[in-house]
Amino acid sequence: MGRPILLAAGGTGGHLFPAAALAASLARRGAEVELATDSRALKYGGDFPARAIHTFPAATTTDAGALAKARAALTLSAGLATALVQLRRIRPRAVVGFGGYPTVPPLLAASLMRVPSVLHEQNAVMGRANRFLSPRVNLIACGFPLKRVDRAIEAKIRVTGNPVRPSVIAAAEIPYPEVVGRRLNVLVTGGSQGARVMADVVPAALALLAPDERQWIRLTQQARGEDSSRVAAACARMGFPVEIAEFFADLPARIASAHLIIGRAGASTVSELAVIGRASVLVPFPHALDQDQAANAAALAASGGAVVVPQPEFTPERLAAILRGALAAPEKLAAQAAAARSVGVPDAAERLADLVMEVAQPA
Repeated sequence: MGRPILLAAGGTGGHLFPAAALAASLARRGAEVELATDSRALKYGGDFPARAIHTFPAATTTDAGALAKARAALTLSAGLATALVQLRRIRPRAVVGFGGYPTVPPLLAASLMRVPSVLHEQNAVMGRANRFLSPRVNLIACGFPLKRVDRAIEAKIRVTGNPVRPSVIAAAEIPYPEVVGRRLNVLVTGGSQGARVMADVVPAALALLAPDERQWIRLTQQARGEDSSRVAAACARMGFPVEIAEFFADLPARIASAHLIIGRAGASTVSELAVIGRASVLVPFPHALDQDQAANAAALAASGGAVVVPQPEFTPERLAAILRGALAAPEKLAAQAAAARSVGVPDAAERLADLVMEVAQPA
């Protein structure tokens, strides 16, 4: 087998989805790909387009307490030792990191072994693991123009956009849905921890609308566990139909069929909204250490494609006013959708693959 390009990504969808998009792009160029990650990603193993998956010990160092930090340092040291052994065996042409602490051991090993490396930062603010690794890599690819950049790494930075899944590219081909009468398709995303506010605010906002306003809204909401039950009960009390699920496997297609999306502002979400081209109300997660979601949301709002509402201001009254405005002037949502699409980067995976192949050693 030929020497592979090793992709290193934390074991969550937010890191693995763009890594998978890059893997598919590299495969189309004839490059072999392997994945370095942590144990959380094993459930994705059957889907990730790599010839082999390697797991490394990794831990965050942000937990409070000296004992927790000491344990994390020991785990990262063990991960580095493992990575040095594995990289000698794998002999990668290049290592590409997608963020998260599982990327630290393989990227550090690559630096020590003088293997070319590329970092990809999804957010508009660089994460802590990537900030630590940035002086040690050859190039830094970014999903958005970065805020607060250290001058020492400015020359390495290239804005490529965030690679998106093939299902997102397919959804981008779906035409903007026609508004029949005043009917609006509203999609609420956010089934993960920290998104409970959606279950609190959205039904309460609908309750503030008059029945003749509410009848024109078709709601699909992503919610988990007891949040799902609360949304269903609140809508039932109004006699308002709603489709609820913890997870939508066809989420990109549902984004494409919506006129308005309400959700958080993770890098993947913002990038997918831009590529597909739909209007959104973004409520950045307020407790993030680096306020990365606020920066992501601001990047899309600057195009005119999104309205950003800080969580303290995301009240039923504020959302009800937004929905009334959308019902009164649906053409504004169409204009926002076009503005969002104008800043989408559907070929981000190809742009990133170009950078990787630029630094990679011969096969």
